[in-house]
Amino acid sequence: MIPFTGNPLNRASEKRADAGWIEAKRRDPGTLILPMWRLMPFLLGDEKSLEAAELGLFRPGLCESLAAPDAPCVFLGLEGSQAFFALDISAAPDPAAGGPLSGLGHFRDARASAQLLPLKDAAIMGQAKAMIDWHQRHGFCARCGSATAAVDGGYRRICPNCNAEHFPRTDPVVIMLATYGEECLVGRGRHFPAGMYSALAGFVEPGETIEEAVRRELKEESGIDTGAVTYHTTQPWPFPSSLMIGCFAQALTRDLVVDDNELAEARWLDRATVRAVLSGERVEGLWLPPPIAIAHHLIKAWAME
Repeated sequence: MIPFTGNPLNRASEKRADAGWIEAKRRDPGTLILPMWRLMPFLLGDEKSLEAAELGLFRPGLCESLAAPDAPCVFLGLEGSQAFFALDISAAPDPAAGGPLSGLGHFRDARASAQLLPLKDAAIMGQAKAMIDWHQRHGFCARCGSATAAVDGGYRRICPNCNAEHFPRTDPVVIMLATYGEECLVGRGRHFPAGMYSALAGFVEPGETIEEAVRRELKEESGIDTGAVTYHTTQPWPFPSSLMIGCFAQALTRDLVVDDNELAEARWLDRATVRAVLSGERVEGLWLPPPIAIAHHLIKAWAME
């Protein structure tokens, strides 16, 4: 499975509007709360360890004192009858260094955490990170500028001034591996480390289909024309909140015209080279995305077919 997929929680959306039920679950002794500090999840154990980690989930009453009075607390869902919440404690100076969480674990970057957590925990953490991030970005009404208030377990914000409603958004992104015979097209973004190449990607624009977005992005970034576009899989990507739509595209041309504003470089890789890199062989000047990224799984699926 791909990281951030396979969330085991029942989101129980029909319960969100019941404020009494949400509050009762939040105080239920069996509930588990994930504290998030500056969008980093709490992990149990030593910060220096790179071994498999455990998500820091706590019973009510331990970490609430670290949160501001109006801090977002998002209902994530149910596992059986047990509720899960995410609580933003970013107002605390350094909650892992002092206070009720001191000595229990540490806060770690969400991307790094996802690579250490079991897949189901990474999915829960990804949901929590995306939701807390949304609340931090949407504290004010886009229509009139007034401060908004969270309702429905954190899945809606209401403006008390103009009554506008605001909901969490997910931005669709196409990420595609163009292929031409026994070769696939990869690119290096300007922010990528030297030697790192990945599948090309871009946001779906209003009024576009997935197929149209794939063809447009490939043409804009690499100059190639494409024919058939086929869907492979999707991945929730909580940085900040996207849905990566993985596709394959059949290239009709091979000559590249790279858009320097989008990419530092693009190149074709043959299947044998890709297989060698994926098997752990060192290929000078080339490395591919790690398994946390859907690009890795697209490239691997093509290489191993």
